[in-house]
Amino acid sequence: MDYTEFRQRGKEMVDYIAKYLENIDQRQVYPDVEPGYLQPLIPDSAPKEPESFDEVIKDIERVIMPGVAHWQSPYFHAYFPAGNSFPSILADMLSGAIACVGFSWASSPACTELEIVMLDWLGKMINLPEQFLACSNRGGGGVIMGTACEATLMSLLAARTKVIRQRQAENPNLKEAEIMGRLVAYTSDQAHCSVERAVLIGGVKVKMIPSDEKLAARGEALRKAVEEDKAAGLIPFYFCATLGTTASCAFDNLLELGPICNAENLWMHIDAAYAGSAFICPEFRYLLDGIEFADSFDFNPHKWLLVNFDCSTMWVKKKGDLISAFQINPVYLQHDHQDSG
Repeated sequence: MDYTEFRQRGKEMVDYIAKYLENIDQRQVYPDVEPGYLQPLIPDSAPKEPESFDEVIKDIERVIMPGVAHWQSPYFHAYFPAGNSFPSILADMLSGAIACVGFSWASSPACTELEIVMLDWLGKMINLPEQFLACSNRGGGGVIMGTACEATLMSLLAARTKVIRQRQAENPNLKEAEIMGRLVAYTSDQAHCSVERAVLIGGVKVKMIPSDEKLAARGEALRKAVEEDKAAGLIPFYFCATLGTTASCAFDNLLELGPICNAENLWMHIDAAYAGSAFICPEFRYLLDGIEFADSFDFNPHKWLLVNFDCSTMWVKKKGDLISAFQINPVYLQHDHQDSG
């Protein structure tokens, strides 16, 4: 495909997308197919000769669309409101065209700096404490993740690394494996399953905190669990609170949980994947009361904010905790502006 054909086909693709979205309400929302439906519709090996673009477009309707769940349909009511908008689609096109890999400031300065500035904007929009913002110069900042599941895992692993180093600093004779075997994380029995998955990957224990009649985790239940585990010789180190649970959109009581986490040196992560976008509205910000006790916070703009999947935004009070846990600095990634992002 040369530049001339790209221009032509690009315009045709925009027309196809516009027509698809304009008439999406006329499509069957969920596909009426059985597992394995697609294989008989395509060759059993890659063709040796290319098909024309026109044939490829025909295959989209013949092969792909019969198996698509149309998340943008006004009749789609499963899971969560999937973000989508014309500006977001166009932005994806431009991002795909520039195709930079922003793994460091040196690899693409604009990529790094735009992420920092935009997450400060977004953090201010939902009224995050300034400690979480890069512009405050207090050690915090935001980073774009793929999903809230990823943010939970990153926060748990960072917390694990932090407590291991603290314990070894206090007692250099302690082996990492010995500390790992005693670590215990906490979350509500209403929390998303990704917390349990993060714990499995992290190789630590987890205890579910029973929720109250409003399906919220409360301070006294956490306090009791922590005291029991400390008495048993375990090391409490992490708590994941939820603002807007998957099952019922319940909100854990941060004002009760936060002080306990701070007093017991538990990393407090807040998963607001579903409800976080609503905090842009001043009338819902009371649900954020207690955020000041947290070490990290995450929500999904790809729910409600018309941003294409996947875009999950995570803020930390001390970005050094993440950097020290995960940074590996080979010579081919080193540059003169290491602290620029």
